[in-house]
Amino acid sequence: MAAPNRGRRPAGAQGKPGRSLVLILIAMVALTGGMFWAGQLTPRLGIDLAGGTTITLEAKSEPGKESAVNETNMNTAVGIIERRVNGLGVSEAEVQTQGDRNIIVNIPKGTNSEQAREQVGTTAQLFFRPVLTVAAGGPAAPEPSPSASSSGKPKDDKATDKPKAGAPSGSPSASATTQGRAVTEGLKAPAASPTPSASDKPKTSESPAPSDKPEPTPSSDPASAALEKQFTALDCTDAKARGKLGDGVKPTETALACGKNSVGQWEKYILGPAEVDGKDVDDAKGQLDQQRGMWIVTMDFTESGAKKFQKITGRLSQQQPPMNQFAIVLDGEVVSAPQVNQTLSASAEITGNFTQDSAQNLGNILSYGALPLSFEEQSVTTVTAALGGEQLQAGLIAGAIGLALVVIYLVVYYRGLALIAILSLMASAILTYTIMALLGPGIGFALNLPAVCGAIVAIGITADSFIVYFERIRDEIREGRTLRPAVERAWPRARRTILVSDFVSFLAAAVLFVVTVGKVQGFAFTLGLTTLLDVVVVFLFTKPVMTILARQKFFASGHPWSGLDPKRLGAKPPLRRSRRISAPTDPKEA
Repeated sequence: MAAPNRGRRPAGAQGKPGRSLVLILIAMVALTGGMFWAGQLTPRLGIDLAGGTTITLEAKSEPGKESAVNETNMNTAVGIIERRVNGLGVSEAEVQTQGDRNIIVNIPKGTNSEQAREQVGTTAQLFFRPVLTVAAGGPAAPEPSPSASSSGKPKDDKATDKPKAGAPSGSPSASATTQGRAVTEGLKAPAASPTPSASDKPKTSESPAPSDKPEPTPSSDPASAALEKQFTALDCTDAKARGKLGDGVKPTETALACGKNSVGQWEKYILGPAEVDGKDVDDAKGQLDQQRGMWIVTMDFTESGAKKFQKITGRLSQQQPPMNQFAIVLDGEVVSAPQVNQTLSASAEITGNFTQDSAQNLGNILSYGALPLSFEEQSVTTVTAALGGEQLQAGLIAGAIGLALVVIYLVVYYRGLALIAILSLMASAILTYTIMALLGPGIGFALNLPAVCGAIVAIGITADSFIVYFERIRDEIREGRTLRPAVERAWPRARRTILVSDFVSFLAAAVLFVVTVGKVQGFAFTLGLTTLLDVVVVFLFTKPVMTILARQKFFASGHPWSGLDPKRLGAKPPLRRSRRISAPTDPKEA
C-alpha cells in the first residue's frame, strides 16, 4: 500500500518545465520571424496616432422612403465607399458602420487622402436628362424670356436670349464648350462637321420630333408656372440654394439644376425627366487623350443602357439649341451639358477643362456606382502627423510610468520574486508586440490611442496573475512547507483564481467589442488579446520558471532577498517539524 503513495506526484507538479519554456520560445521566434517575412516590423498605427481624417456620415431618409435606411443598404454603401477610396490608391483606409444610420470612414494621411474625402459621401446618383432651358446662374438674371421661350415655338426670341446665357445658337461645338463643366461626345461620333449639323437642325425641328418628351416644357401644365418662377428666382451662386434643388424630386419629374461652364461660371437649367441613369454605365475611367492633349472621362454603357442612350441622342440630334442638349447630372449638379450632333450608342466620353485628378475622380465615382442612400456629413476630424506623434509619445510615456510603478512595487514587496515577474512581463510584451505587428497586414488591425490604453491596463492584469501565484506560494511556506513542495501545491489553487479572473476580464472585453464600434473596439480588442496572452505566459513561462528557480539555493534556502524568507513570512518552525514527523502515511513506517 505504501509504494503507490510514494510514487504519486503532488497535485500540480510539473516534471519537465523545460518543455513549456522551449514551446513558448519557439512561438516567440516564429512570430518575430513572421514580422521580418511580412516586412511589418512595427504595429500599424491608427488615424489618431499616425495622422489622417475621420469622417462620420449619417444616412438621410427621403420622403416616403424611410425604410430604405436598413442594414442591407448600409452594408452596400460601406462596400461602395471602400472601393472608391481604395480605387484612388489610398492604403489602409477603414470604412465601417456605427449604429443603424452612421458610417465611419478613416482615411490615413496620404497623397490621395483629400480626393478620397471628397468621394466618400458623394452619392453618385447619375442621370442623363434632356435640357429644356438654360440661363446664366447668377442673381442678375431676372428676365423670364429664357424660361418662356423654352415652352415651344418662339424660336427667334430664344435664339436671341441664348447667347446671353452662355449658349450661342450658331456653332454647336462653340455652345458646347460654354455650357457645362465638361462636354460629352460619342467615341464613335466626333463632331467633325458642326456647321452642316447646325444648318440641318431648323429643318428637322419641324418634324414629328416636337411630340417627344423634351417638347412639353414648363408652361404646358399648371405646375409649370411655379417651376418657371422658381427657375427665374434661382441663384446658383448660393450654395444653400443649390443644396435644396434635388430634395424630393423624382427621376421621372422635370427638375431644376445648376452647373458650372468651362470658365467656371454658374448656369441654371430646367431639365426633363431622366432617361438614362448611372446603373446603365458599365465602366468609366479618366484618361489622357494623347491626340488632343487633354484629360477626358470615357464611359461604356450596358446593353440596355446603350439602347436608352441611342434613343435619347437620336431624338435630341433633331432638335435645335438648347433642346438638342442633354445634361449629365451627378448628385443634382450638372457636370456637363453637351449638344448632340448625331445618334450615339454604346460609348461616350466627357471632355472639357478636366485636370488629371478631376478626370480620374469622376471616372472612379461613375465606375463604382451610386450609393443606395443619401448621406450627410456629420463631422470631420483631422489629425496631423505631428499631433498623432505627440499622442503616441504620451501613450508610451504613460505605459512606461505604469510599468515602472509595477516593477518598483514588485521589487520592494517581493524582492527576488520580482525577477520572475519582470521576465514574465518581458515575455508578454514580446508576444503582444509581434502579434499586433502581424495583425496589421493580416486583418487590418490598427493600434490607436484607446488600444494603447488597453495595453496599459493589461500590465496590471498580468501583474495581478503573478501576485496571485506568489501569494499562494507564500501561504504554503507559512504553513511550514519548503519551497519546492510549496511551488507545486500552490499552483492548482492559484491556477483556478487566475483562470476565473482572466475569464471575467476577457468576457468584459468581448462584450465591449461587440456592443461598441470605432475606436472603443480597439481598447476592447487589445484588452481581450492581452488577457489571453496572460494565460499563455503564466502557464508556459511563469510557472516553469518558478519551478526551475525553486531548485536554486538562493530561493530554496529562503534568502532574505529572495522574497521567500520563512522568518519574514511568519512561518512557525514547530509546525514545520510536526509536519515532517507526520508525513509518512504507511502504518508500518509510522
